[in-house]
Amino acid sequence: MVIENMEVKLFKALAHPTRLKIVKQLVEGKLCVCELNEDIELSQSNLSQHLKILKDAYILIQERDGLRINYGIKNEKIIELINIVEQIVAKEIKDITKQIRS
Repeated sequence: MVIENMEVKLFKALAHPTRLKIVKQLVEGKLCVCELNEDIELSQSNLSQHLKILKDAYILIQERDGLRINYGIKNEKIIELINIVEQIVAKEIKDITKQIRS
């Protein structure tokens, strides 16, 4: 049961649009909160709450670099998971487009 709870926690964390956007930003590498906030436009406290949820769901790691706190993807398999989901969605869009044109 514990493993299932961990899996559900991970999927729930990725299911939120803002958190998915954060993770996609981190695919290229680690970023600090200030860099993440440039594209997401949330209050710092709101962004921090989303980052905590992602960290608690085993998706992100947090590293201190002087005064900066950098976040990165904890496990490269997360990137593979997102890529798989993107491929599934792209295929569905392609199939729907084909049906509309027929």
